[in-house]
Amino acid sequence: MHHANLEKLKSLRLFGMVRALQELTGLDDRGQLDFDDQLALLIERETADRTNAALEMRLKRARLRQAACFENLDLKATRGLNKGLIRDLFTCRWISEHRHVILSGATGTGKTWIACALGNQAAREGFSVLYTRLSRLLDDIATARLGSGAGTLMRRLARVDLLILDDWMMSELTATQRRDLMEIVDDRHDRGSIILASQIPLSSWHRAIGDSTYSEAILDRIVHAAYRVELQGDSLRKPARGGTAPSGSAIDQPASHRGETTLK
Repeated sequence: MHHANLEKLKSLRLFGMVRALQELTGLDDRGQLDFDDQLALLIERETADRTNAALEMRLKRARLRQAACFENLDLKATRGLNKGLIRDLFTCRWISEHRHVILSGATGTGKTWIACALGNQAAREGFSVLYTRLSRLLDDIATARLGSGAGTLMRRLARVDLLILDDWMMSELTATQRRDLMEIVDDRHDRGSIILASQIPLSSWHRAIGDSTYSEAILDRIVHAAYRVELQGDSLRKPARGGTAPSGSAIDQPASHRGETTLK
């Protein structure tokens, strides 16, 4: 009977229950557990296995550039981080509210690391995540269009809860790229969240987008609903003087929270 039960559980792909049942069989004190307790153990193991498998799949699909997580974020370092707001960002409530995060600062100051840590936390909270560089994403769309697959790619992007766009506005956009970016941003307006990581100051984004109508439309949908984190200091990739890596950041809440109503 025991072997038959194991085979039936395997056929149902309840592998967590299989392992739990095998472990229960080897317990000397199994008889002290009533049926409900034993069943609860089986269900808990299956639930844990499925939760872990789902998280592993979300992280695989996210393609995060760095293995970063909140536990490894040093809030005691001299980075000028608002600890309360950072902890609030890592609750991922802003994703449920369809808000955004803008990470800006010089190269090497930790923008990508923080973006990936937020992406990792979002995946843990059950959100779907995708990390990519803006230039690569636009190239992928252009390639997909050659095979009539751009529509499918756009729909897939629209379904992602959190889209992380690294190296934002590193080069000026073409007319086609502007239209593609507008579609991506518009699809996510009030429906999804974006993290932008850029070493280019916000004041230069209009010029990089290249068309006033498109730049106003794209940035209006992002900036006013975004938490802005400005990382400061020397590059963390450089050897620090005196054994420390001086860096800091200033963190702003979305414009709606600051009372701002215009782009700067």
